[in-house]
Amino acid sequence: VNLIFSALLEARFDRSCTLVALGGGVVGDMTGFAAASYQRGVSFIQIPTTLLSQVDSSVGGKTGVNHVLGKNMIGAFHQPKCVVIDVDTLDTLEDREYSAGMAEVIKYGLLGNVDFLHYLKNNIESLMARDKTLIIEAVYQSCEDKANIVAQDELESGKRALLNLGHTFGHAIENTLGYGNYLHGEAISVGMLMAVKLSQLEDYVSADAVDQTQYLLEKANLPISISGKITASDFMAAMSVDKKVIDGNIRLILLKELGDAFICDDYQQQLLNQVINDFCQ
Repeated sequence: VNLIFSALLEARFDRSCTLVALGGGVVGDMTGFAAASYQRGVSFIQIPTTLLSQVDSSVGGKTGVNHVLGKNMIGAFHQPKCVVIDVDTLDTLEDREYSAGMAEVIKYGLLGNVDFLHYLKNNIESLMARDKTLIIEAVYQSCEDKANIVAQDELESGKRALLNLGHTFGHAIENTLGYGNYLHGEAISVGMLMAVKLSQLEDYVSADAVDQTQYLLEKANLPISISGKITASDFMAAMSVDKKVIDGNIRLILLKELGDAFICDDYQQQLLNQVINDFCQ
């Protein structure tokens, strides 16, 4: 991000300039953070080119960069002037990158839109075959669902936290194994399954809900287990270094049922430990 600041200063850009983020989530987050910070804020436009950035990071105004001690710990809320999405850019993605983006699409069904979840289950094979008509519908619905939540809670003081389903677990995987070993969507896939499993142990959802979630993730060619050596203690330590920790307590997003997520502060620690131990074996 310092390279962006240097280029802007060397070219003597003033506060009337507009930055354009053409690329994936990292490009968008970095450009947005630069726009939020340069001369205390300039305009920027998002043109996301990956599935993950099209359905998630480009919408909502979150910007930021990683720190060696935690993911997305340095950033700002700064809304783009517009988001331009062309699904033809998805043709450039490798299968692994495309699958990683599908994790965030599935997230919207799990957390608040059971009808969309059914749509994904019924069309997952065609979506993975990159049927353009279905992709457009999935991207549009994902953006609409996220925008509706962000409109109610732009600065994440309440309901917007639901969008973090699977992210506290997923960020711990990324942080512990090192950024780059897991794509973000891959880590979120495992994290969502961990969250649904904890929801089952807390008697919110049935074992069938866990099976349905796992089925959909597998159909999207996403991981459902941690590939790499992580001790339970290291995993818990990584979870505690998260921006969603409040007064030392790890706040989690769990499910009351498929399509109905909620913010949970009173989960049983021994059940959380059980889930972590199961996935870290």
